[in-house]
Amino acid sequence: MQARMKSPALTLPGALDAMMALSKSVAAGDVPRSTLELMNLRASQINGCAVCLDMHSRALKKLGEPDERIFAVAAWREAPYYSDAERAALALTEATTRLADRSDPVPDEIWREAARHYSEVALASLVLSISLINLWNRLNAATRQVSGAWTAQYV
Repeated sequence: MQARMKSPALTLPGALDAMMALSKSVAAGDVPRSTLELMNLRASQINGCAVCLDMHSRALKKLGEPDERIFAVAAWREAPYYSDAERAALALTEATTRLADRSDPVPDEIWREAARHYSEVALASLVLSISLINLWNRLNAATRQVSGAWTAQYV
């Protein structure tokens, strides 16, 4: 496998810095890092981004997450390993990642459930985190970035 080009985030001056600054803001938004990483993993599964799947599963391992929670995130609705707050974040992740799949992209019931578990600042963090991982997924998929052991250095 070979990438079509170097990552646009590394090619365009200032792009990586802007994305990293946004990532830093998201991390300050009062959402547990493990929740953000589960969300990143789920969006990356939907989008088929091998680089991000590799990176975020490694991040979850580094955070001490058990294999069951990492491996079952694609089936989070049926798996017993997630809290109600995590389930709300994962539902929001799926809806926001799949905007074109329904006429009401993020239904009120999904938003209300997320708002029941998270403050407005935390909701802002969730929405920005979902947007950012989707940006990374799209950059990587469009340019066919290749995953590998090198991703461990970014975790």
